Amino acid sequence: MATYSAQQIVEYLRSLGNSEIAEHSQRFFKTGEGEYGFGDKFLGVRVPIIRKAVRKYRGARLETAEKLLHSEFHEVRLFALILLVSIYSSADEELRKKVFHLYLNNTCYINNWDLVDTSAPQIVGVHLADKDRSLLYELADSDSIWERRIAVLATFHFIRNKDYDDALRLCEILLNDREDLIHKATGWMLREIGKLDKEVETVFLDQHCRGMPRTMLRYAIEKFSKDERYHFLSVSRA
Repeated sequence: MATYSAQQIVEYLRSLGNSEIAEHSQRFFKTGEGEYGFGDKFLGVRVPIIRKAVRKYRGARLETAEKLLHSEFHEVRLFALILLVSIYSSADEELRKKVFHLYLNNTCYINNWDLVDTSAPQIVGVHLADKDRSLLYELADSDSIWERRIAVLATFHFIRNKDYDDALRLCEILLNDREDLIHKATGWMLREIGKLDKEVETVFLDQHCRGMPRTMLRYAIEKFSKDERYHFLSVSRA
């Protein structure tokens, strides 16, 4: 692997920054006081540009990725996670274990929905596909909204392989979660299940829609017909 330094990569990303984009991103990712992204900082670099930068520095070492993940800048952390996904995807089993454990040891830096969604299915989901998945239930019980979202999003990989059990169990466990971002994540996973097996999703909705958060339900039934959406929304109100 090449010996790119974390400082070298950060300087490159800084050079790509745009103050107007940064200002918009701070509003979009809710960085105000009391909001979920409070205090986060942005350089103003769009995601496609970050992905292109990852390809430029794809030979960076695992240790460099971890240093970047500790950055105060959102886009640098996103770069680190996309890099980790890239490393994991082409690694042998030993290196995959290292990436997986690095990821779990640094969840406090994976602290916004896009950071989770870009990485949890491809690292946590893929890694646990043929292993014990009890970790997901530990994460789902975490005080950290981001660890709970990691648990939910990890199941996206299982769903793509028509393995729905853990996703459904986590959706049930998190029915009473207090955070809207978790409602969106669980509703999204239900919708993905429905794309592959509508009956499985419908059975879950029949059992739980009365106690389901409104956001979760709306995300889950987004692809249903108008009449079907009306039915479930009416039942939930009743």
